[in-house]
Amino acid sequence: ELEQKIYEEAGETFNINSPKQLATILYDKLKLPKGKKTHKGFATTNSDAMEYLRDKHPIVEAVMEYRKVAKLLSGYVDGLRPLVKGGLVHTTFNQTLTSTGRLSSSDPNLQNIPVRDEIGKEIRRMFVSKYGLFVGADYSQIELRLLANFSGDENLIKSFKNGEDIHRMVASELLGIPQELITHDQRRMAKAVNFGIIYGISVFGLAERLNVPRSEARQLIDGYFATYPRVREYMDESIERARRQGYIETLLRRRRYLPDINSRNAIVRGYAERNAINAPIQGSAADIIKIAMVRIYNRFISENLRSTMMLQVHDELNFSVVPEEREIVEQIVIHEMENAYSLSVPLKADCGWGANWLEAH
Repeated sequence: ELEQKIYEEAGETFNINSPKQLATILYDKLKLPKGKKTHKGFATTNSDAMEYLRDKHPIVEAVMEYRKVAKLLSGYVDGLRPLVKGGLVHTTFNQTLTSTGRLSSSDPNLQNIPVRDEIGKEIRRMFVSKYGLFVGADYSQIELRLLANFSGDENLIKSFKNGEDIHRMVASELLGIPQELITHDQRRMAKAVNFGIIYGISVFGLAERLNVPRSEARQLIDGYFATYPRVREYMDESIERARRQGYIETLLRRRRYLPDINSRNAIVRGYAERNAINAPIQGSAADIIKIAMVRIYNRFISENLRSTMMLQVHDELNFSVVPEEREIVEQIVIHEMENAYSLSVPLKADCGWGANWLEAH
């Protein structure tokens, strides 16, 4: 349907997957404004260019939707079909592939099944429990809780101990507005700042992400560090420690070596510095969920449960659950996840259930 719509808008058929042919239609035939050029000299049709052109012609929206659906079809429908054996699909978990220490999944990669847009979410409906009930549990904002723990920032620690919505609270602090008056967009802005800080985001990066002027992005970052001064100190201390010893450590003393931390190349050094800030946080989150997984597995055996743990996706665990065991499974999972490690702030896990992966979250 999308192909036909694109051909109608273009007035001819062409290879939609060819950037060169698409550029010819958009820029030469339909005379849409050209943005940046590729290194080969023709106007680009990448996602940023298409976003810029979105309101300029109906063909653009159709092409963007076509790309999204084509990716779902090739990656998650046609891509998964050959891997299904007897109604089941088995992934391979890699224990030592990622630099952060998180598990990764391959053949198929079940950790990148779409979750954001509505049509992508439908892919998750395919995944069902062999015992009838799909239970999913995930850590709530574990990386921000670890940031509070590592930095020792009193304001962050207090917020988590009080069970506040951290994004709403940060929005309130940065904008000087009571929490109850914070809008959805303002909370979204604060969320981008919160997670951007963990990944060492630049003023330019935050401005791009929020689509705001750099001066506004700078104010947000400066305001954040003024409100949470120990976070800035933690970041500086992490970089300094990495420079001194050549590596950083997670809570469980697992090391990540950063040989480029003293590089003369500013870009290479900057990447290592961002890792010095983020790797202890992401790596500790990986350590904690692995502890929880081992303990949950042992509890299931000791309680003689038939339900099984079947999938780990970053901060999320998924279970195939016998319906009559649901209550005990939820109890074990939440208890072991929240008590896997003792931090200066509480660990919080949420549980959902349903007939399939989509319903469980």
